Amino acid sequence: MTKYAWAGLIIALLLVGGAAVFLVIGGGVAYETPNYEVVEEIGAVEIREYAPYLVAETAVEGDLENAGNIGFRILASYIFGDNQGERKIAMTAPVSQERGAGSKIAMTAPVTQERADDRFTIQFAMPSKYTLETLPKPNDPRIEIREVPARKFAAIRYSGTWSRKNYEKHLARLREALAANGYEAMGEPIWARYDPPFKPWFLRRNEILTAFR
Repeated sequence: MTKYAWAGLIIALLLVGGAAVFLVIGGGVAYETPNYEVVEEIGAVEIREYAPYLVAETAVEGDLENAGNIGFRILASYIFGDNQGERKIAMTAPVSQERGAGSKIAMTAPVTQERADDRFTIQFAMPSKYTLETLPKPNDPRIEIREVPARKFAAIRYSGTWSRKNYEKHLARLREALAANGYEAMGEPIWARYDPPFKPWFLRRNEILTAFR
């Protein structure tokens, strides 16, 4: 078994509930996140303008709660050194999950597309110090590197478990808040998770983002 396969096996053993495990040393680690500006607040919903950023993404099959596990293992091997040059890339947050088949379908996120009930795109945002020219190329053909253009999203932040029930409850709140203020949600929502599964559920940062008009 190669060192990358061993890394994937270790990660797989640590994954819980469809989200990534982040290694925490000395009580906590701060991860770089995509840059955005809050331009409007609608109750618990933020209207955000995101700057362009690079992502590594992969399309996987699975349901809402296990697709993140599958995609995370693929992308984690890339940032742990399974790339041309065997260079390690710093972990960022969040891990984003969106229903659909990747960049072949119009995107609207930090990780809008046609319906594909069993297919999701999983994304890692790349550290801002990289460009398309300097970012190591993945060895795994299932991984694509691309730039996400500047765009605007509506986002709702919530704590709690990563269950489908909790996700759907807050997605409904997001859409209701937009509709009450004259906006219409568009396309598939993005599910963003910032914390490891061993963090208490009531302290976790979870978000759902959607394009709108």
